[in-house]
Amino acid sequence: MKRTLVKVIALALALALCGVGVVFAAAKKAEKPMDVGKMLMTSFELMEKNKFPQAQKMLEQVLEKDPGNPLALNNLAAVMVKQNKFDKADTYLNQALPRAKGYMVQVNRVCQVRGICIAFKPATGGTGNQELEPLIKLNIDMVKQYMSTEPLAGKGPR
Repeated sequence: MKRTLVKVIALALALALCGVGVVFAAAKKAEKPMDVGKMLMTSFELMEKNKFPQAQKMLEQVLEKDPGNPLALNNLAAVMVKQNKFDKADTYLNQALPRAKGYMVQVNRVCQVRGICIAFKPATGGTGNQELEPLIKLNIDMVKQYMSTEPLAGKGPR
């Protein structure tokens, strides 16, 4: 009789734990992940608040969801400029360029980083007023120009 009671209690406990796991799994599934547009907007707002590490994490998440997103790559380049990683900024900008044609952004809201690389606010609902491609070309030129005028550590001007 005692063994049966222990087995029943153990079975009930196992079923309860399984039920809790199912509830947590359902709750996790019910959480809606942020969409790419919202993440781009949030990352831009973080950049405006000078929270570049948080913006970088969010932009990297955008690129996990949408590899090659030109706006995420452009804005990540601005983060790299802030970190003095000009080679990385140049790489990101050149990765963004092929997909930038036809991608619209809101140019009346920009975030200048060190006065040379510009991050752009994503357009919401197709309200962008400027195509991204020429803007990325401008950013590439500014980064390259800055890289060519920066002195090399211990070697003086280039």
